[in-house]
Amino acid sequence: MIFPLEQLVKFKGSIYEITVAASRRAYQLAMIKAPVVEENDGKVVSIAARQLFTDEVQYRIEQPQQ
Repeated sequence: MIFPLEQLVKFKGSIYEITVAASRRAYQLAMIKAPVVEENDGKVVSIAARQLFTDEVQYRIEQPQQ
């Protein structure tokens, strides 16, 4: 998975969390066949990473129910 280096260096959160979030967002983009994917030669991971780093898409961690 490739993240923009400059944004990755500035990122203050958990790298694991942002990696999982980007993977899941990339899967969503691929499954819905979003137009933005075709515009970027099918590079869903790069699109997902950019969306997360620019706060276009946000994620949250759900706590397991007990």
